[in-house]
Formats: sequence, structure tokens, C-alpha cells
Amino acid sequence: MDRNKNKRPVRRPIRRDFRPRICRFCENKVNYIDFLEPDLLAKFQTENGKILPSRVTGTCKLHQKMLCKAIKRARILALSL
Repeated sequence: MDRNKNKRPVRRPIRRDFRPRICRFCENKVNYIDFLEPDLLAKFQTENGKILPSRVTGTCKLHQKMLCKAIKRARILALSL
């Protein structure tokens, strides 16, 4: 960090213009995420097959949990990466 004359670190301004992300599954009122839809599950994985965190995808806690289970079930059946 840059330092000023008093040898204290310069603080960055706080961003206050962010919008909270809305879970796309909550928006569409999805109750169950099907593990037989590899196209949908691929959007929530990296190229290597790792599950993306909810802070990146914007899913809520409940749907992130359901998404992880669906991806893991699809992996067992070799449907996803």
C-alpha cells in the first residue's frame, strides 16, 4: 500500500454502489435442481470441473447446496465434467 507523510497506510474509498445479486433459481421459483441437465450444471463449474462458489455465481445458500448435490450426483453417473 502507498504510504503518506505520517507513515500510515492510505485507505481506499469504500464502494457503496453495489447491488445485491438475486439468486436465479429463487427468481424462477425452482424447488429442485435436476442432476440430469448437464448444460445447466456446466454453467456453475470451471473448465476443470470444480464447483464455483456462491459469491461468484450469485446463488443463495439453499440453492448452492442443491446445486452441489446435483453436480456430485452427475459426476457419479459421468454426466458432467
